[in-house]
Amino acid sequence: MLTEFSLIDRFFKNLPKNPETRLGIGDDCALLSIPPGYELAITTDTMVEGVHFFVGANPAQVGHKLLAVNLSDLAAMGATPIAVTLALTLPNVDENWLGEFSAGFLKLAQMYNVDLIGGDTTKGALTLTVQAIGLVPWQQSLKRSTAKVGDLIYMTGLLGEAGLGLKMMQGYRCDAENALVRFHEPIPRIETGLALRKIASACIDISDGLASDLGHILLQSGVGATLDFDKLPLSDDVKNYIQNTGDTLMPLISGDDYELCFTVPARFANRVPKNCTAIGIIESESGLRLKKAGQIETLTEKGYEHFS
Repeated sequence: MLTEFSLIDRFFKNLPKNPETRLGIGDDCALLSIPPGYELAITTDTMVEGVHFFVGANPAQVGHKLLAVNLSDLAAMGATPIAVTLALTLPNVDENWLGEFSAGFLKLAQMYNVDLIGGDTTKGALTLTVQAIGLVPWQQSLKRSTAKVGDLIYMTGLLGEAGLGLKMMQGYRCDAENALVRFHEPIPRIETGLALRKIASACIDISDGLASDLGHILLQSGVGATLDFDKLPLSDDVKNYIQNTGDTLMPLISGDDYELCFTVPARFANRVPKNCTAIGIIESESGLRLKKAGQIETLTEKGYEHFS
C-alpha cells in the first residue's frame, strides 16, 4: 500500500532543471532564487472532477490540462515558467490512474522546463490544484488594466475549438477530432506571451470565453470595444457547427480555449506574431459590441462563471 510520501517519491519526485530552483521536493519548503532585475508571477488554479473535467476522464489528459491552464496564466502575464506545486485530493490511491496522470503532467512540464517543487496529498473528492511560478523582467509584465482607446484587439490561434469539443462530449455529433484534442489538451501560448512583452498594452488568456475575458480587460482598463465577427479565427468545424445549429454565440462565450487575447497600439501592428489575428478595436464607449453583417449589437452574454 502506497503511503503519502512513497506516492510522491514514485510518481512525482524529479530533479530540478532551473538554476532558480535551489531546493525542490523533500523538505518542508522549496527554495527559489529570484535573479536580479526580475519579479515573480504566481498563479493558482483548481480542477474538480465533475466540474472542470468529466468523471472517468483520461488521467493523462487531466494531468496535461491541469498544468496547461496554469502555464496559460503565466503566458498571459508574459512570464517564463520555472516551477509549480501540486496538491492532490484523492478518493483512493489508484496506481494506474496516478501513473497516467503524472505522465501527462510531467511530459508537459518537461516541454517547458518547469520544476515540480512540492505540494500536498490528502484524501477526499478528486480535486487537483496547481500553483505556478514564473519570472518576468521588472515592470515588463502584461496586465489587464492598461488597454488604451485605439488599440487593436488580437488573439492567438482559433476560437471556439474547445467549446465545440465540449459540445461533442455532451452529445453533439460531428467529425471534429481536433476540437476534442483542443478541449482535453490545450497548448499554453508561452512563446507568444514572451514576444508580447514589449508591444502589447494588455493581455488575458481565454479561459471562460472571449466575451467574459475581454470584458475583464475592458472593465479594468475603463474602456469599451467592438469585435468584428467576420474576422474571428474560426475553424471549418466551428463554422459548420454554427451553420448546423444557428448558435453564433458559442465561439464567443465558450471557455477552455486558453488562447491569448491582447491589445496592441496600432503603431506596433507590424510586430505582432504571425499566429495572431486582429479581431476588433478598443473604444472610449464602455461595453462590448459585436459587428456582424454590417450591424452592431451590444454583446451582453458572458462565459462560464462559478456560483452564477
